[in-house]
Amino acid sequence: MSYKIGIMGATGAVGREIIEVLSNRDFPVEELRLYASQRSAGKVMETPFGEITIENADMVDYSELDIAFFAISGSWSKANARKATDAGCYVIDNSSAYRYDDNVPLVVPEINAHAIGDSKLIANPNCTTAIAAIPLYALHKEYGLKKVIISTYQATSGAGAAGMNELINETRNYLEGKEVKNEAFVHPIVFNTIPHIDSFQENDYTREEMKVVWETHKIFEEPDIPISCTCVRIPTLRVHGESIVIETEKPISPASARKLLASVEGVELKDDIENNVYPMPLTATQKCDVEVGRIRQNIVFGDHGLEFFICGDQILKGAALNAVQIAEKLELN
Repeated sequence: MSYKIGIMGATGAVGREIIEVLSNRDFPVEELRLYASQRSAGKVMETPFGEITIENADMVDYSELDIAFFAISGSWSKANARKATDAGCYVIDNSSAYRYDDNVPLVVPEINAHAIGDSKLIANPNCTTAIAAIPLYALHKEYGLKKVIISTYQATSGAGAAGMNELINETRNYLEGKEVKNEAFVHPIVFNTIPHIDSFQENDYTREEMKVVWETHKIFEEPDIPISCTCVRIPTLRVHGESIVIETEKPISPASARKLLASVEGVELKDDIENNVYPMPLTATQKCDVEVGRIRQNIVFGDHGLEFFICGDQILKGAALNAVQIAEKLELN
């Protein structure tokens, strides 16, 4: 069978990446329709499926689609997702609109594809969560997670095309001695790090940091695992890095963790410090798997603790790839 696919927000970084992933994974596309804002409607986009004219996302007839990928704002998703599902269309939503809704499955296919059930609306997790979840879940199943502490190094791609463009343009301005400005970020990102992503919450964590906590609990179906996260924006284009410390219920060793992680779907082991091999944005860019390395015994928790570093492409595995993998798990009639 093949399916009629719609991508809402097709002109954005994630929307464009979904198109590429559908092609690269030979997803059975009968017809691909692209939607964006009214100002983009009527323009023609070149895709691996040929030239496609962009349509107005506010004028969709969802009965003409089998699957709709929402790579668009949360407020737009809230206003339109149920219209789509009521028309019989599956919706895979990349926004945060439904991630914390108990009636909507939040899915990383390598972990909890079973959660989809018969739901026609499925939420894609935050990119930071999706990247960390696969290695963490494998370790949790084998050793039991007692505590998790995460520090992130997040690329400008997390703020979409506007964030990436700001890094490129303002770096050029800096090097040419011109004024450096900021619009996508709260401070200039050029040669800087910003420990502030999304809005601050009552507990002084940011919403981005709490997303990792809330979403990991939901995906793992383990609401009692203590998780703490600090999220930092850094001046790279794409790929998020994450330094992770875990305390485990069972004893764990770096050797056993390497053996386990090397066998996990969606993980590439890059852990050869003698040859300076470890995860980096440079090597993880446009890679489907999450790189894992710098695996070592944590000196605080001893033989019940592990520390490691991961890198994952935020636009790819953190968003577009995960969404298409969800679509691959749907049981369409």
